[in-house]
Amino acid sequence: MPSLTESVARTVPGALAGATDWCTHPADLDVPRFGGTKNPDTARIAALAPDLVLANEEENRADDLAALRAAGVEVLVTEVRSVPEAFTELARALAACGARSRPRWLDEAEAAWASPPPPGARRTAVVPVWRRPWMVLGRDTFAGDVLARLGVDHLYARHAERYPRVPLQELRAARPDLVVLPDEPYRFTAGDGPEAFPGLPCALVSGRHLTWYGPSLAEAPRVLGEALRAAHR
Repeated sequence: MPSLTESVARTVPGALAGATDWCTHPADLDVPRFGGTKNPDTARIAALAPDLVLANEEENRADDLAALRAAGVEVLVTEVRSVPEAFTELARALAACGARSRPRWLDEAEAAWASPPPPGARRTAVVPVWRRPWMVLGRDTFAGDVLARLGVDHLYARHAERYPRVPLQELRAARPDLVVLPDEPYRFTAGDGPEAFPGLPCALVSGRHLTWYGPSLAEAPRVLGEALRAAHR
């Protein structure tokens, strides 16, 4: 899980015995890689005999976690669907990894979210996270809570699914104030995404700041706030 990997590397140097292929921070992290969050090589992980495996209930499959536990590996599963839950779960995970005290960056992140930049008038948005097929943020997501705290209410927050597939025509017809396009998990760019929403302001945002819960939380209110404001200039 990239968020947890970055958090542990920053707080307890040397504690990481391995990481997923998607763990890109810190950039110089030199540890064995064991596949993605959805397809980890559980046999290789178990053979490493780690003291603990950190996982996330949204990103990691229950069958993979069960396989690790069956092999005798202790697994700590985080559940993060809001900003306050991120702080609680990070503190729990870091303590389990041997952190002797609460890291300063976590205090700074919590302070940043205690008084985020004034959002101005609230706006509505659709937030695609994939195309071909189009998928958007739905109910009960961490990224949705992040945006809500920055004054942006996404239109599928009450959908029955957490990441529903929605036809492009329906997204356009919803006429949101804003389309928020992160650069992960799908890498939306200026040339790949905005053209699908003619006449609608589009905000290209950092997926790391929108969806990761780790050291990036400290700067996320500022970075995301600037990107969201720029879409209306």
